[in-house]
Amino acid sequence: MIFRTATRSDLAAIIALLTDEETVLDPAATEVDEAYATSFEAIDSDGRNELMVLDEGDGTVLGCLQLTYIPGLGRHGAERALIEAVRIRADRRGNGLGRELLVRAIDRARCRGCTLVQLTSNKRRAEAHRFYGSLGFARSHDGFKLPL
Repeated sequence: MIFRTATRSDLAAIIALLTDEETVLDPAATEVDEAYATSFEAIDSDGRNELMVLDEGDGTVLGCLQLTYIPGLGRHGAERALIEAVRIRADRRGNGLGRELLVRAIDRARCRGCTLVQLTSNKRRAEAHRFYGSLGFARSHDGFKLPL
């Protein structure tokens, strides 16, 4: 497995992962419209954002996540990492790929000097919560979202 920064050619596979968590969608049948392309370019050109993929070694994207580095005054001015959009392809779950993806992302944040990694997860995803807990994440805060 290769953990690497996503490229524009990975975009259809990433969108397929984010579109349907329970089904394996064919990236070739996934539309990459202007909104997706613009968002990818914004992430790719921003030094505080990284879109990462877990590649089977032949270019097949098996998982993805986005890392965002947040500067702050809390924790004595330390940077923190926010992990979002974590996905593993439905037919490859249960084989340790999610653990590998998260461990590598955490290591990347640690190497950057972050002192905290945070993420949110939908309250209905009890299995995901157990998984995050097994990696050492603790439920320390309640999160709030306001759709705009």
